[in-house]
Amino acid sequence: MIAQSEWAAELVVIADPELLRARAQVLGLPLQLQVIDLAGVSHPLPAGTVGVLPASGDCAEPRQAAPRQAGPRLAGPGLAEAVEPGVLNVANAPYVVETLQRAVDGCTSGQFQAMVTAPVQKSVINDAGIPFSGHTEFLAEQTGTARVVMLLAAGELRVALATTHLPLSQVPAAITAESLATTLHILHADLKNKFGILEPCIAVLGLNPHAGEGGHLGREEIEVIGPVLDRLRGEGMNLLGPLPADTAFSPKLVEQADAYLAMFHDQGLPVLKYAGFGNAVNITLGLPIVRTSVDHGTALDLAGTGEASDGSLRAALELAIRLTAS
Repeated sequence: MIAQSEWAAELVVIADPELLRARAQVLGLPLQLQVIDLAGVSHPLPAGTVGVLPASGDCAEPRQAAPRQAGPRLAGPGLAEAVEPGVLNVANAPYVVETLQRAVDGCTSGQFQAMVTAPVQKSVINDAGIPFSGHTEFLAEQTGTARVVMLLAAGELRVALATTHLPLSQVPAAITAESLATTLHILHADLKNKFGILEPCIAVLGLNPHAGEGGHLGREEIEVIGPVLDRLRGEGMNLLGPLPADTAFSPKLVEQADAYLAMFHDQGLPVLKYAGFGNAVNITLGLPIVRTSVDHGTALDLAGTGEASDGSLRAALELAIRLTAS
């Protein structure tokens, strides 16, 4: 388990201490909590000890909570209501949002070097009357960042997205010369500045089958993607493509490319998640802070069972430490 491991960094968990203590007791995990303030701790804590910054849940007011089923509950003073593992409760949505707010505030003030996020259930936050489209959009707004890029990494395989959570019918119109160039600039800059790759090679996928087959299967490669790549090559970027997506992940190209840019969510991520599901990391590029996250959702059916894998969270922590050390 994460808390039972030694880390070469000062890890701070933003949460309700009593919730963590009660959950550890239910799971039979030895756990010592050290409650801290935003000054943090002066050194990495030993395995089995967790530094906790309490969250009070006072950042927003939810609507009335829905009736809840009976069952084992874990409560803490920072929560509006007791927590049932795996059961959503709109009353505790402000608490969830506050944990994110405190983390980003600590990063922007320089008190934290990075933030690592666990999955959240977006629907219950919105049901509580708090507009929330996701971590990425929240962090962009809080840091005043106009444009961010989603990158997932499984080891040395990195896949970024030109568009994210859009219906497939809306993808072609969303791929404009301006948006594509901006995405590539952000990807190129963060591969250099955060990953330490001096001259990144980026493989760019086409939108259509066979990258348009010379215009017979679509003209986006000819009219939008190709011209943008040519212009950016003139600026000194090392870009491959537009490449047919069905052959772009061949071993030779994977070895050559430092990152891929897929045109839509389900074009590049199935390959990435096949290569490293459960151990892949989601990184938000373009932010003035380092943010990593897991590659999966909330897995409500596993909450409180002790059967959930910590592989992706562990990988996200390791990468955050690596990125801040470079």
